[in-house]
Amino acid sequence: MKTSALDKPWRRPGRAAYARTRLNALLHPPVTVYPMSADVRKDEDVPVRMEDGVTLRLNLFRPADTQSSLPVLLSAHPYGKDAVPKLKRGRWSISPQFRIMNQSAPLRISNQTSWEAPDPVWWAQQGYAVINLDTRGGGHSEGRGNLLSDQEADDIADVIAWAAAQPWSNGRVGMLGVSYLALSQYKVAALRPPDLQAICPWEGFTDAYRDFFTPGGVVENGFATVWLFLTKRVARLRTDLAAERRKHPLRDAWWDALTPDLSKMTVPILECTSFSDDNLHSVGSMRAFQNVGSRERHAYTHRGPKWATFYGQEARQHQLTFFDRHLREADVAEVPRLRLEIRDRRDGVVEVRNEQEWPLARTDWRQLYLGDGGTLSAAHATGSGSVTFDLRRDAAAFGYSFEEDTELSGPMTLRLQVSTTGAADPRLFVGVEKWSRGAPVAFEGSYGYGRDRVAQGRLRLALRELDPLLSAPHQPEHTFRTLQPVVDDDEMEVLIPLSSSATLFRAGDGLRLLVAGRYLQPRNPLFGHFPTSYQRTGSGKARITWSPGRPSALEVPVIPR
Repeated sequence: MKTSALDKPWRRPGRAAYARTRLNALLHPPVTVYPMSADVRKDEDVPVRMEDGVTLRLNLFRPADTQSSLPVLLSAHPYGKDAVPKLKRGRWSISPQFRIMNQSAPLRISNQTSWEAPDPVWWAQQGYAVINLDTRGGGHSEGRGNLLSDQEADDIADVIAWAAAQPWSNGRVGMLGVSYLALSQYKVAALRPPDLQAICPWEGFTDAYRDFFTPGGVVENGFATVWLFLTKRVARLRTDLAAERRKHPLRDAWWDALTPDLSKMTVPILECTSFSDDNLHSVGSMRAFQNVGSRERHAYTHRGPKWATFYGQEARQHQLTFFDRHLREADVAEVPRLRLEIRDRRDGVVEVRNEQEWPLARTDWRQLYLGDGGTLSAAHATGSGSVTFDLRRDAAAFGYSFEEDTELSGPMTLRLQVSTTGAADPRLFVGVEKWSRGAPVAFEGSYGYGRDRVAQGRLRLALRELDPLLSAPHQPEHTFRTLQPVVDDDEMEVLIPLSSSATLFRAGDGLRLLVAGRYLQPRNPLFGHFPTSYQRTGSGKARITWSPGRPSALEVPVIPR
């Protein structure tokens, strides 16, 4: 079987057009800003004193005509609560991140909305008190902070207790926010402060090692490097996470200390578990929905642009209904257990329906077996075969054609019989594409990338040991704690978990599986997946084999229709 050059699928018509679209969004991001209206009151830099004497500061927003009994929404982060749009020469300035991380759909926020925080003006107009908190060491708060730490959680718990006791509060506090503003909710929820009545982590990973810094045991040195640099500039921190991650290449007690105990969370939770953030939040946020101890748990899935969705009408109404129920104790309908959105392309939503669990209980788990001629087949291979490819330059490619409309909703897993030669520390990168009419079909991806694949995964082969305690049926997890030698020409059986999706393949569409030794997307900021980057395999070859007794196969989640 011939190997495939990694860039070949994306050198088809449309690449230049995508680059032009991305450049236009960089120069003219589709973000509209409106000024805070007179019906909202803002109190700036309100001090809250911690037990150790450090003072944290927050901005408080309330309806101007209401004095008491307000439900409270809190967001907490190190980015600076006062980093909001400013009016300069008749135009609103916005966060440069809206330009760098392309936003393909329009969004509207007030001039009091800081990065990835809820719009406080809109929420105050719905009758909420809204708190935007500078965490310890961030913005105008005193002290030196530690990101993802127990100290941070203790501080937030103290602010929750303070907010619940204020005369303008009804004593019921919730938390809401995107990315780090989602991460900051987990550990405080695990503390179970009595006044915290509901949380809504909107796309937040739950395991810093597995989900962000070292997924599949492979070091992410693109966005992670940028984020670590920027957080050191905007906040005063005690721990240098960039230095510490280099000291801890394996998952150990240091990483364990950063990881929230999901089982201790019992508060009602609405988790956004999007499929469009596979390089950062998607896997971990779905893990939260599956593993929290909360009896009342809900998930909102989508594969649209992150911020346009968060601030969009449908998602915000979902959030409002959830918080009205738990913070106002209003007689409103409960939001669905799992809102599942199925797409057939980046901008094509074919169905939205309510489900109860993930993976779906009715899933028909099927094996697509790797075979000669670059094929994937539902039938076992009758003979033995193999394919060899260069880990630095090429990819092994396998294809399957659907005879009828088929929905694949859930995680995928790739089982490989593989050996390597001449590779000092081999890594494998896996992608699943949808093809239609001879061309790849693009989907929304992390950081605004608009040419993403259906699903992806990766594995450092020296960290292939499975974790029997964390693994679940159809969802393997690795320990990442012990290095296992990779010996030239020694065949290994490895399992590579791939990200979840909800994708419709129509009759005649194809599924294409790629396996390579480096990340499958280019990093070019105009047509590539900027700033994503992973440590690649330096050199060597890989050989994938299959036989009746030792198949290599892709497990896919078929949903009966």
